[in-house]
Amino acid sequence: MQMTITAKIKINPTSEQIELLRNTLHAYRMGCNYVSALVFNTKQLAQAKLHKITYESLRSCFSLRSQMAQSVMKTVIARYQSLKSNGHDWTKVQFRKPEYDLVWNRDYSLTQGLFSINTLGGRVKVPFETKGMEQYFDGTWSFGTAKLVNKFGKFYLHIPMTKEIPTASEHTISQVVGVDMGIHFVAVSYDSQGKSLFFNGRLIKNKRSIYKHMRKQLQQLGTASARRKLKRIGQRENRWMSDVNHQVSKALVERYGANTLFVVEDLSGVRQATERVRVKNRYETVSWAFYQLRQMIEYKALMSGSRMIAVDPRFTSQTCPKCGHTEKGNRNKKKHTFCCKTCGYQSNDDRIGAMNLQRKGIEYIVEVTAQA
Repeated sequence: MQMTITAKIKINPTSEQIELLRNTLHAYRMGCNYVSALVFNTKQLAQAKLHKITYESLRSCFSLRSQMAQSVMKTVIARYQSLKSNGHDWTKVQFRKPEYDLVWNRDYSLTQGLFSINTLGGRVKVPFETKGMEQYFDGTWSFGTAKLVNKFGKFYLHIPMTKEIPTASEHTISQVVGVDMGIHFVAVSYDSQGKSLFFNGRLIKNKRSIYKHMRKQLQQLGTASARRKLKRIGQRENRWMSDVNHQVSKALVERYGANTLFVVEDLSGVRQATERVRVKNRYETVSWAFYQLRQMIEYKALMSGSRMIAVDPRFTSQTCPKCGHTEKGNRNKKKHTFCCKTCGYQSNDDRIGAMNLQRKGIEYIVEVTAQA
């Protein structure tokens, strides 16, 4: 199967190149807002027709090169199409971030260890950092349309990397691992040997509570500087949480290796479910990045020669993995314990969830192989 991962590559332009890149990003953003205003008023999303009414202005008023003008139209059209497909009201799209879409081998390329990037003043060749990204430059990955981003005074290329990855077959799976995700424990795994791995979430929850307190204080201030700080804190928290998920997913995949079937809960409805928790705990629960962790486990499993499936999470923490008895009273949420009312089996409630997910994975393997 084809797998696509967005690699965030830091580039290191010279002071002259920095000025040129900034001017290009500014002109591109202004061009996007110009086209966006026309699209909002006319509801015209056909590129051929937009070309007739915007191309000359994009070239003359914003000094955009020919290919940049084409990219501006495509960027704006894509944003409005996304607006429609997601069922949102027709609203004017504003481009605020300094970003620039680059088509591979047209607007950017890789030659002699340097990225060649199209700018208002022609192409510039810029060195980049490969630390931790070496695998994407081994010749087996194809490059997609990148995004040039300027954040915190630094420049990055966000590049979709695509590669054909052999999918692990059900016949080659040597072990099944259930992974339960939660707040008390970020993740708990249970494998075919009956062993568990716990990733404690208490320190993470406490840190999120600190962020929540800081956010509340700044919101009460309501000043312009407080709003700017709120934005910075939000970005810092997101980066930190992404790093946590990266570390957890990496540890899981490295622990179990190739030919493993990871079974996780399908938590697509987690927001609706968690919004029923007490108000004081709502922020930590609702804002938890479950889906991101699931995505990281999935792509890292694929890259290591394993697989991941998501299953229905209902009753996974209420069902006894020994006798099968299901009852809400089996689980004590406050104490994070499980005690079966029928057979008396006891364990941590998150571990019980992982055990039941592992059982569902085995059932999946049996069902698929029986149909083959």
